[in-house]
Amino acid sequence: MLESEDDARAFCAGLTDGAGMERLERLATMVVEENARQNLIAKSSEAAIWVRHLADSAQLLAHVPRGTSPWLDLGTGAGFPGLVSAAMRPDMACILVESRKKRVEWLQRAAVALGLANCRVEGKRLEHVESFEAGAISARAFAPLPKLLGLSARFSTRSTLWLLPKGRSAVQELSGLSKRSGAMFHVEQSVTDGEAGIVIGTGRPDVS
Repeated sequence: MLESEDDARAFCAGLTDGAGMERLERLATMVVEENARQNLIAKSSEAAIWVRHLADSAQLLAHVPRGTSPWLDLGTGAGFPGLVSAAMRPDMACILVESRKKRVEWLQRAAVALGLANCRVEGKRLEHVESFEAGAISARAFAPLPKLLGLSARFSTRSTLWLLPKGRSAVQELSGLSKRSGAMFHVEQSVTDGEAGIVIGTGRPDVS
C-alpha cells in the first residue's frame, strides 16, 4: 500500500521512463495551479496529489500490455487517469471524453503543454462521440457500473480491456450486473486505498 508521496513517485517511476516522470511532475504542478481557478481536485488532496491522483491513475497501467491502443477514458475530468496514461505511455493513443467546457479547455491546454501528441480530447457527451474500437476503456467516478457499460459497450470488442476504479463500491456494483457480463470482470485491490477496488475485465459486455 502506498502511504507517502515518495512511495507514490517510486511506484510511478517503475511504470514509465525518465521523460514520463518529468511529464508527471509537470502535470502535478499544473493541476495544483489550475485548482486555484477551477475545482479540478479537492483542495485537501493537493498535498497528496501523487498518492491520491497520479499513482492512483498510474496503477491501471500495470494491467495494460504494451501495444494496447487506443485508450478511451470516460468522463476524464481533471485528466485522471487519461492524461496520466498519455504522459506515461506516449506511444499509446489516448482519447479523453469530457463534456464540461472549462475542463475540456484545461485538458487541451495540458496536453499541449506536456507535448502529448498521442492525446485527443473529445469535448462532448459520450453519447455524441463517434464509435470506434478501443483497446482499453477506463472511467473514474463516471457512472454506476450498469449505466457505464450500457453507454460504452459500443466501443468495445472481445479483446477490449476494461479498467474501472470503483472505490469501496466495486464488489457491490459488480454484483449488480447480469450473470454474463459479471463473469467478464473481477475486482483488484487498489494500491492507494486498502478498501478501494478496481473492476477489471476483457471483452464486450452484454447490455441488451
